[in-house]
Amino acid sequence: MSNYTRQQKHDTIQFLCEEFRKYNRIDTDLFQRFDVKRGLRNADGTGVLAGLTLICNVHGYVMNENEKQPIDGELIYRGINIRDLIAGCNAQGRYGFEETVWLLLFGKLPTAEQLAMFQQVLAECRELPQGFTEDMIIKAPSNNIMNKLARSVLALYSYDDRAEDNSLENLIRQSVELIARMPSIMVNAYQVKRRAFDHESMYFHPCDPAHSTAQSILSTLRADRAFTEEEARLLDLCLILHAEHGGGNNSTFACRALTSSGTDTYSAIAAAIGSLKGPRHGGANIKVMEMLGFIKEGVRDWADDDEVAAFLGKIMARQAGDGSGLIYGIGHAVYTKSDPRAIILKDNAMNLAKKTGFDKEFALLQSVERLAPQVFAKAKGDAKAVCANVDLYSGLIYQMLGIPPELYTPLFAISRTAGWCAHRIEESLTGGRIMRPAYKSTARENAYLPLEERK
Repeated sequence: MSNYTRQQKHDTIQFLCEEFRKYNRIDTDLFQRFDVKRGLRNADGTGVLAGLTLICNVHGYVMNENEKQPIDGELIYRGINIRDLIAGCNAQGRYGFEETVWLLLFGKLPTAEQLAMFQQVLAECRELPQGFTEDMIIKAPSNNIMNKLARSVLALYSYDDRAEDNSLENLIRQSVELIARMPSIMVNAYQVKRRAFDHESMYFHPCDPAHSTAQSILSTLRADRAFTEEEARLLDLCLILHAEHGGGNNSTFACRALTSSGTDTYSAIAAAIGSLKGPRHGGANIKVMEMLGFIKEGVRDWADDDEVAAFLGKIMARQAGDGSGLIYGIGHAVYTKSDPRAIILKDNAMNLAKKTGFDKEFALLQSVERLAPQVFAKAKGDAKAVCANVDLYSGLIYQMLGIPPELYTPLFAISRTAGWCAHRIEESLTGGRIMRPAYKSTARENAYLPLEERK
């Protein structure tokens, strides 16, 4: 394409954008006038009640005389506090992600026999369909692994003879296969990305059926397949904590919304992946690490609270960072005083941070967690309770584990597939109606003008 043609195309796009801006502005005052629940949230920030679920409870505040009262956050899977679930697995030196998947899908903890059987089934399902890697991943590489995950999940439709069967039996089969296959898709997509875009060698290791999900990820991702028990257990912890977070989070709601239409499993899960890719959702862990880089460059003494707080103030004022005005990893739609996932990750990662030489970065994130609420209150002029969320520490943990940044959000997706599938099954069996919220039109009535009369 010539330079003239490219410039012509650029000018045309600019003209089209100007035309769009002229006729597509909605006065923000109208949202309040018509009591629009922007973001499907009430005026006090609570979520609009859209359904019922047995799967998960995300508890971050109580309503006291119609006012939100901050409390320490709790994350509860099928009635079991996440802390108790993790403590139970740790007490017996057991990897817990597979047990968590069973709990989320079926509603109760597995027996020893059920868990052993389920671990074997997941291991056997990790292998991708014959020719899938060659045809769907190697021949069409993507620089963004989340994009490749979504595309690959959609492609699995073509390898499923019962793709449109929404019976419980088939939904369970598809869910188990997807949960098992997602790590294999991620690792393979990353290897192809290394060759196609980074001009580095790629390698495909076979899965070891004796490995847990966390062990399998580290083993197939690394060239030498070597990993320590501490590394694998920390990754397993991340998978447990990311596996589910209620029906109202954006990606799970997207999955349930598509499920309510009667569409197939692969379309619903691919939509959830697309949602999680966004920096306001799962992509936030990458933005935290980007923000940490800005802080490291802009603050001379990382241990000086005043200097760190001043830089955070510049971030909020859009004078530093990525210009968004956001302190990534701080604040949550539900949690107020604390996010239990962030607390658990922080408590379990400190030892590895010292061993891997990331103790100063870890301490800097702790300073961000401690100082950000004060900076927020000063900038916003209110005392709204804000806390660190899971993304503040997850990115650094992945970096300590030697996992490349391109895989931070895909790892989130691998884990959350368990929750998405649980919600898809629940929506299929209990929803009963297609989701269809209302949008009020504010367009003025216009007469149709013949083409020759338009200006």
